[in-house]
Amino acid sequence: KKEKKEKKEKKEKPPAPEKAEGEAGGQSDVSKLDIRVGLIVSVERHPEAEKLYVEKVDLGEPSGPRTVVSGLVDFMPPEALLNKHAVLLCNLKPAKMRGIESQAMVMAASNEDKSVVELLLPPDGVPPGERIAFDGHPGEPLPPNQIAKKKVWEAVQPDLCTDGECVARYRDVAFGTSKGPCKVASIKKGTIK
Repeated sequence: KKEKKEKKEKKEKPPAPEKAEGEAGGQSDVSKLDIRVGLIVSVERHPEAEKLYVEKVDLGEPSGPRTVVSGLVDFMPPEALLNKHAVLLCNLKPAKMRGIESQAMVMAASNEDKSVVELLLPPDGVPPGERIAFDGHPGEPLPPNQIAKKKVWEAVQPDLCTDGECVARYRDVAFGTSKGPCKVASIKKGTIK
């Protein structure tokens, strides 16, 4: 019996040294996300779900607009979305929501009790498809399967917020574009999802 115990002890591997958040080759997790500006070109109610919209969003891609399903019905009318520039997370794995495949996620901020939700808005003049930059966090986005496998969104999301001036931030770094930071209309110290 002692021999078996010794063998088990040999088989056990020492725990892998823990890496700092986002340390894969020095690239931070937020830089692995493909967050881009998009223009919402159509908005319809989801035929199978009363709390969902189905949007077509121009992300400047040759393949044309992407279909995006969002749970914003309770927070804004379709007119508040139509022809608006918004910020989208583009490298999540496509997911079917009540039978319609969503190919990105519209990013929005909410107040503490989640009674108010507002779109993250890029400054005027930012073209569809421009990638959001985070100063000090360079790197190319990972493919959707790697984002899911490594749980990158789940690691980054708790650090996304709006500050006291309604600027969207990852920790202390603004969501940056060629024309300035992305903001929300009025939610200060909100959470972003």
